[in-house]
Amino acid sequence: MQAKRTNEPDVAEFISAIAAGNNAQLMVVACAEAAGSTTQGLIAASHQTGGRLICIVKGIEELHSSKQALSSDASQVEFVVGNAQTLLSTDYKSADLVVIDCNLENHEGILGAIQTEREKSTIVLGYNAFWKDSWVWSRLNSHLLPIGEGLLLMRIAGQSDNGGGKNGGHGGNKGRRPSHWVVKVDKCTGEEHVFRIRSPGGRVVRA
Repeated sequence: MQAKRTNEPDVAEFISAIAAGNNAQLMVVACAEAAGSTTQGLIAASHQTGGRLICIVKGIEELHSSKQALSSDASQVEFVVGNAQTLLSTDYKSADLVVIDCNLENHEGILGAIQTEREKSTIVLGYNAFWKDSWVWSRLNSHLLPIGEGLLLMRIAGQSDNGGGKNGGHGGNKGRRPSHWVVKVDKCTGEEHVFRIRSPGGRVVRA
């Protein structure tokens, strides 16, 4: 049992790898409490992609706690105090990676807001997803991965995927091939492997 636990990927590292592997240019994380290891992972990804990182917290107390927890790395994050559902459906419609703490009281409303009128394709990751209904009611194909306390993974098509709307900042999705996620389980070790496949003839990105 201990060996299996050792083989489990770290949530923050997994999210960081997804962000970096997809060259995310606008990353938004919505925290239930103070920012922590997940935000640290996204900071590491932003170093590789050169993208912006927005961290939404619900109050001033969480803001101060987040800056304390991140220490000197806090300067690399753009903090916003406010309602994540409203902000993600207005100010950050062009985000290409959104990370949500499913311990947020209105996490289902946030996920619902993200699924409408995205300016470009968005990868959504929801951590602390075990025992939540978010992945069940989602209108999109989603995967609930047994990583940490459960990690919800889904991809939402943007307006630019269908030739409409804006391409958004940093080039949008013009010229990108369609892609989808494939989850494979190693029958010997029980390890989960997540692949993003672009077709036709596209490369495979493994996280």
